[in-house]
Amino acid sequence: MEITREEILEILTVLKAYSEYDLTDYSEKSIQRRFDKVLTDFRLSPQQAIQKIKRDKEFPKQLVKAITVNTTELFRDPKMWQELRYYVYPKFKDLDTINVWHAGASTGQEVYSNAILLNELGLLEKTNLLATDINNDVLNKAKQGVYRYSFNNEYLMSFDMVINEDPMNYQLHRGVPYSKYMDMDVKKDKLEVKSFIKKNIRYKEHDLINGVPIRQKFHLIFCRNVLIYFNFTLQKKIIQSFVDNLEEGGVLFLGRHESILEPHDFNLEREKKYYVKQMEGNL
Repeated sequence: MEITREEILEILTVLKAYSEYDLTDYSEKSIQRRFDKVLTDFRLSPQQAIQKIKRDKEFPKQLVKAITVNTTELFRDPKMWQELRYYVYPKFKDLDTINVWHAGASTGQEVYSNAILLNELGLLEKTNLLATDINNDVLNKAKQGVYRYSFNNEYLMSFDMVINEDPMNYQLHRGVPYSKYMDMDVKKDKLEVKSFIKKNIRYKEHDLINGVPIRQKFHLIFCRNVLIYFNFTLQKKIIQSFVDNLEEGGVLFLGRHESILEPHDFNLEREKKYYVKQMEGNL
């Protein structure tokens, strides 16, 4: 039997009272789907879950880890990466330091995709890459940079589209081998990111609801396919937090099916698949 809206609200209220987690502003539809599955997996009724939250200090974290969605891919949405390569990074190439935040980094494939691109552009060594997620289990997996080959091999085509092909000159093929950045063993079903790419990334457990993870302005913020799980009020709060911590001219990337209805309200301008923070007084 599906969990009711009233039961979800009761669980979320108790979760907020007995833990550091506040999921009350998550999208009702998405959180209902997740709770239906998670409570079935845990073999708990809503009332049993509530009692377990109150009595077991570790259960709230287990529950939140199970509820949050962790899906990411190498070079997901190649057109976005192409725009990053040809239109965004050229704006920042002369800076002494480039600060980049991947919010909701999950298991790290997107972060490693960015590090690979930065290395190809000769910018990796002067880029500070911060990757955060509410779920420390997926962050630990991201730190390892080890994945199933059978899951990721189909995304190697996206690697080629971003790293080896030029959408403005399809006669050009750069010929960068996968082995430059990844060790792959088909028999062992293993794909591992090389250590020189791993070392440039800092990881931090962080809940977006709590604002920014560090006191720092960023040139780029990636928060892709995360906001869709929040209600409109929380989306606006998080977007404003991003804007407040972007440098002027800084860039915000959202997911393929995410958008900001009135970007000017946030001092943002839409350009292609991303948003640019305007200088004060420009709007």
